[in-house]
Amino acid sequence: MYLKVFFLIIYNVAQIINARGAKQNILLIVVDDLRTSLGCYGDHLAHTPNIDSLAQRSILFTRAYTQQALCGPSRTSLLTSRSPHHLHQYDVHQYWRQSAGNFTSLPQFFKENGYHTMSIGKVFHPGKCSNFNDDQPFSWSQQPFHPSTERYKNNPVCPDVSSGSPSRSIVCPVNVRDQPGHTLPDLESLRAAQEYLEGRHKISDQPFFLAVGFHKPHIPLKFPKEYLKYHPLDKISLPLMRSRPPNLPTIAWNPWLDMRQRDDIRILNITFPWERMADEWAVKVKQSYYAAVSYVDDLIGQLLKKLDDIGQRDNTIILLTSDHGWSIAEHGEWSKYSNYEVSTHVPFILSIPGRTSGHNDHLVELLDVFPTLRDLSGIDKEIPKCENGFSEILCTDGRSLEGIMNVGDFKKTKWRNGAFSQYPRPDVYPTQRPDSDQPRLRDIKFMGYSVRTVHHRYTEWVSFDVNRLAPNWSHVVGCELYDHLIDPGETLNLCGRKSLDHIIESLSKMLYLRWST
Repeated sequence: MYLKVFFLIIYNVAQIINARGAKQNILLIVVDDLRTSLGCYGDHLAHTPNIDSLAQRSILFTRAYTQQALCGPSRTSLLTSRSPHHLHQYDVHQYWRQSAGNFTSLPQFFKENGYHTMSIGKVFHPGKCSNFNDDQPFSWSQQPFHPSTERYKNNPVCPDVSSGSPSRSIVCPVNVRDQPGHTLPDLESLRAAQEYLEGRHKISDQPFFLAVGFHKPHIPLKFPKEYLKYHPLDKISLPLMRSRPPNLPTIAWNPWLDMRQRDDIRILNITFPWERMADEWAVKVKQSYYAAVSYVDDLIGQLLKKLDDIGQRDNTIILLTSDHGWSIAEHGEWSKYSNYEVSTHVPFILSIPGRTSGHNDHLVELLDVFPTLRDLSGIDKEIPKCENGFSEILCTDGRSLEGIMNVGDFKKTKWRNGAFSQYPRPDVYPTQRPDSDQPRLRDIKFMGYSVRTVHHRYTEWVSFDVNRLAPNWSHVVGCELYDHLIDPGETLNLCGRKSLDHIIESLSKMLYLRWST
């Protein structure tokens, strides 16, 4: 009897030692087009109890930024830790392994270092960006999962608000039972993620790297109609500045062409490119965006509950973020496609078992995801800084956040003084052909380079040579300067004021130094 107890104690101690030495799992959640419209970011209109609960036990980075407010370049940049200008990718029609180099991706790195890697939903941007196969077999241990009902994304499956007949609308609250397959893509992805977690728990002790990409709130704003109850129309308010600011350079304007092509917006006959959407309809779009966010919040809650159910929550690093933000009538604009704060600012919530939670105000880029997860995982393989832009197979344009994640050190650590983004344009004036919002590489004639500091955002629009894939800094066609201390909504462009020339000169130099390497 005593011998049995002795061996049982020895076995339990060995299990504890093995658990402590085991690699932690990683769950990466990427929500498409999600701005910081979350309760944990101070948005009182949001109903996001599950993400807010995650944030309470996480480090919430308040100043995290994407490198380009377009799905393809942003996701590839995040998943390779390379800036778009090092990837040669500014549209959704380039595959980095062919256009720039055979670079190691984030999931590939973990796969090569003992992890089972799995992609569910929209992680890499589908199509040419990821070679039409989600960068398989390089990045993933098994075939990525895509929901079968995603094929109906652009089909007329939305009930028209006036006639009730099927339409291709932006505003699209639905009865799930009436949808093709009696489900929705994100519901399918949730189920696949739950099944994956359950299966890995039962069959293997190998750590996993699971990336789950939820499609909503990307347009169309299709979601179960019951989520509207959290956002009654009489509680929806619009920004004060919801027309094009008079001092905004024409090249900076995003004419939201993707929205105009939808049935419910098209029939409004909004004059291209400057006319704003009528308030009566704008509040409905905003209501639907927030309802779609509440829907995804519910799915994330169920996903995290599955981690709890299989006993892996305390052994899993969780990062929740987005590929970019989304304008909701600010400046009269919708969608992303710009360098504005609402388009480039993203949620960044990092839960690390055993680590202190809190808010962190340091400037963060999505480039930082790769080196940060490497450091937190304890993988004994360095990721060097990219010195020559695109010559190294494994390197990073970002920085590990490890050194700024201890709450007591938030204000002590010297850190970057700017977060950088960029956006291409085909002309100085908005055009429908080529598409001002999503120009193909061959049509890009100008690039807007932007830096966000603690107090300012500065953007310089310059000529861009597609043959050299380089800016011409001597040919500036527009600039924007916003002071976030007095103008957090970026409504007053201060560029051109002589008294601020010293600030503009300093910020312009930062842009040049960033994109000259």
